[in-house]
Amino acid sequence: MPRIDSKPRSDGRLESIRTAGPGDSSLTRARWALLGIFLLSGITMSSWLVRIPSVRDALDMSPADLGVVLLAGAVGALVTVAAAGPIVNRFGGRIAFVVSAALFGAAFTLLGLGPTLGSVELLAGGIFLTGVAFALGNVPMNVESAGIERRIGRTILPQFHAAFSVGAVAGSLVGAACAYADVPVLVQFLVTGAVATAWRLVSIPAIVHDTARRPASSAGDRPAVHGEVADAVVDVESAGVRLAPRRTRLGAALGAWREPRTLLIGLVILSAALSEGSANDWLSLAVVDGFDQTEAVGAIVFGTFVGAMTVMRLAGARLIDRFGRVTVLRASGITSIAGLLLFGFAPTLLLAGVGVVAWGFGAALAVPIGIAAASDDPLRAASRVSVVSAFSSMASLAAPPLLGLAAEAIGARHALVLIVGAMVLSVLLARQVAPPAPSTPVAPLPAELTGGEPPVSVTQQPEEPQRDEHQQARVVVTADLASDGHEAHDVRGTHRRRGGRRAPGRSLGRGRRGARSARRREETSP
Repeated sequence: MPRIDSKPRSDGRLESIRTAGPGDSSLTRARWALLGIFLLSGITMSSWLVRIPSVRDALDMSPADLGVVLLAGAVGALVTVAAAGPIVNRFGGRIAFVVSAALFGAAFTLLGLGPTLGSVELLAGGIFLTGVAFALGNVPMNVESAGIERRIGRTILPQFHAAFSVGAVAGSLVGAACAYADVPVLVQFLVTGAVATAWRLVSIPAIVHDTARRPASSAGDRPAVHGEVADAVVDVESAGVRLAPRRTRLGAALGAWREPRTLLIGLVILSAALSEGSANDWLSLAVVDGFDQTEAVGAIVFGTFVGAMTVMRLAGARLIDRFGRVTVLRASGITSIAGLLLFGFAPTLLLAGVGVVAWGFGAALAVPIGIAAASDDPLRAASRVSVVSAFSSMASLAAPPLLGLAAEAIGARHALVLIVGAMVLSVLLARQVAPPAPSTPVAPLPAELTGGEPPVSVTQQPEEPQRDEHQQARVVVTADLASDGHEAHDVRGTHRRRGGRRAPGRSLGRGRRGARSARRREETSP
């Protein structure tokens, strides 16, 4: 099981806490398996999105009609995402992943049957299930990736989203090839659904760690503390998960909806979702209708957008580490604005393609930055990720019908320029994604998560001379459970030295005595 080690600081507190490095075999397996899941998600989503023109023509739908049908996916995601955090907290990530995989298989079956049988209802049902499956799997997927980032100790979350973009490029190429070869959408979607379901089910055992469902421990779900206090080692899975029992009430899980910072991060995610989601739904159609091109050309332009996102996400980890989340998010928003304006008003397809590349660069990092900001505290990560994901679903809920109506009036290409307003909002709210300062006091866990007991903190104190056998020293020490700016909740405790009448051991502070352990003190009794 991975552990995090502390290093004493001159002031007696812990300088930083690091996890087992990337060489840890279970961590390496989890990282690669999770990268595969992100890759698969990109393949499945884009392979269906690039076939939207074929689906539209088979059902003879207008842009407005298509916008209303695409709304079903946003409705499914919004219905699910509000409950996804509590579901993961209560039942664990494994159950969420299994149900999500099964729903994806059913969804792609309906997506193929709808246009084949001429049924808009079946198509809408498939889109609805796609939204449900994606929202349910998205929360544990992002929580697990944020957990891996914390264990490694450097920014890697954009790499997971880069894997999604690589998958999206591959999926768009698959879709373009199928469109060029006149492969029926039913055949393509059935094969895609079967492969995706099997892939997800095989990967689940390797990727579920932070969201794993564990029974309550005899220590009252408090983290295990290993070794001497002077060199504290904390079990990262205990500290990250067991402090929040799986019996968490719904009210506690939904408490993130009352946090101003989480809601403002949600608006950043909303803006990013409008940008990326609008490209997913409308970019290929905008190229086909706005420049009188074939479906294959529209798919290639969409693949260019996703390719630009992929390149930026691969480079984004170093950019974030060097310049910080706030600066990178602001630069991303400005780049998106420039790209959208150029695409919307360019006189030629080639110049519009340059705008698409800039748009993709700008849209690449907003979502991973927002998810990382929402996951700063591992104990509340699932609830907060579900909240910001709900904002993404709200964007998906509003964008298809509104852009469909606008496309009906001014064309899909010019309608996409309306997304510029969301990018301005993202730039204005960029400061909200800054990591909490290491010295910032960590809010205590709510009573629902601690069973009414006070929060706990890992303790550390410099060595002292050996005491007389009739004396007993109780040293109460505190440590900031922070690594690279990530929050962790306090653990309060005491350590009784050898030499007294009591055997060596540890006990957890309680009540006022535990509350006063914010500063170091020594009590000596004869």
